[in-house]
Amino acid sequence: QVQLVESGGGLVQPGGSLRLSCTTSRSGFSITHVNWYRQTPGKERDLVASITNRAEKKYSDSVKGRFTVSRDNPKNTVYLQMNSLKPEDTAVYYCNADVWVNWRLNNFWGQGTQVTVSS
Repeated sequence: QVQLVESGGGLVQPGGSLRLSCTTSRSGFSITHVNWYRQTPGKERDLVASITNRAEKKYSDSVKGRFTVSRDNPKNTVYLQMNSLKPEDTAVYYCNADVWVNWRLNNFWGQGTQVTVSS
């Protein structure tokens, strides 16, 4: 069984930076299209960034110019670099990805990682 694993969340002061990572729990399962979402209590998950397997990127207006999504295909890992963080960026961040499993694309969610921006 393969899972999507996120890491890199934490507590940071306003203006600071964090980098989130998203990869598979086992090797040999290639990640293709990836979406990064975030969610605060009582609200729906919002899409903040996405990257295709050709590294085409999109961002929500709320993070454009501050967040950068990238991928390292040999490491089968996608990153979300978050700079100039604001208190309103505080949320649980989720990686959502299409992963090749037994020659079929399957959609997975990561477990979520908490990002807290506070002084």
